[in-house]
Amino acid sequence: MRKMTYLVPVIVIAVVGIMSSLFVVDEREKALVLQFGQIKAVKEEPGLSFKIPMIQEVVRYDDRILSLDTDTIEVTPSDDRRLVVDAFARYRIADVVQFRQAVGAGGVRLAEERLSSILNSKIREVLGADQVTSDTILSENRAELMVRIRDQSRSEARSLGLDVVDVRLKQTNLPAQNLNATFARMRAEREREAADEVARGNEAAQRVRALADRTVVETLSEAEREAQVVRGEADAERNAIFAEAFGADPEFFAFYRSLQAYENALQGSNSSMVMTPDSEFFDYLKSDQAGQ
Repeated sequence: MRKMTYLVPVIVIAVVGIMSSLFVVDEREKALVLQFGQIKAVKEEPGLSFKIPMIQEVVRYDDRILSLDTDTIEVTPSDDRRLVVDAFARYRIADVVQFRQAVGAGGVRLAEERLSSILNSKIREVLGADQVTSDTILSENRAELMVRIRDQSRSEARSLGLDVVDVRLKQTNLPAQNLNATFARMRAEREREAADEVARGNEAAQRVRALADRTVVETLSEAEREAQVVRGEADAERNAIFAEAFGADPEFFAFYRSLQAYENALQGSNSSMVMTPDSEFFDYLKSDQAGQ
């Protein structure tokens, strides 16, 4: 009975010791076995592993590709047009031992701070190099610049045990003050183009209007000329008729013309007429011929 009393605690302690000495490495991570802060084992393959309980500890790191967004910075290309740039990077922990030695207990947080500093430095260096203009950065043909930033960042990130997989420029814009100036310049340019278009339109309108006015004058002149011709022909025809009528019966023609003269002279607007009694104007009113 006494043996059982001592045996149970020993078994419990043994089980607890065995359980605390076992750990599992996931396929998505890498693990380091540390003893008093020193690396004793590296576990990169997934599966069950062992450590010394109470003496050794396990530190795990993500083995997947991680993402890092950089802070927004200003760069000055070779044409001296400042740009606001921010980027993001894809990286992974390539050498877990070197990573631990570089960042210590700071882990991923400290590593990303250092990697962000490296990325910003290389972004400034590449985008501020000779022959790199703001038009190149803002164009669609900036893939080469991103590859150069990635390669240069990768060479420095190796000292942290990191492998930079990719770097992308997420945003490339003009600063706010430059945007306002650029918009003002673009607006002025568009207004100038609009003014040129209006001036050309007015010039074309003047040409059309002048052509229309000339056409109107020519049409009116032609119509007036034709009217004068027709009027002259009508007057000639009328005179011919009068002449023919006069030749056929001169006396009747004289009588008819006198009646026309009476009608025109004795209008309602003429209230009185002064003439001698023997005036020829009233020959047909006082002669015997008027009674026939």
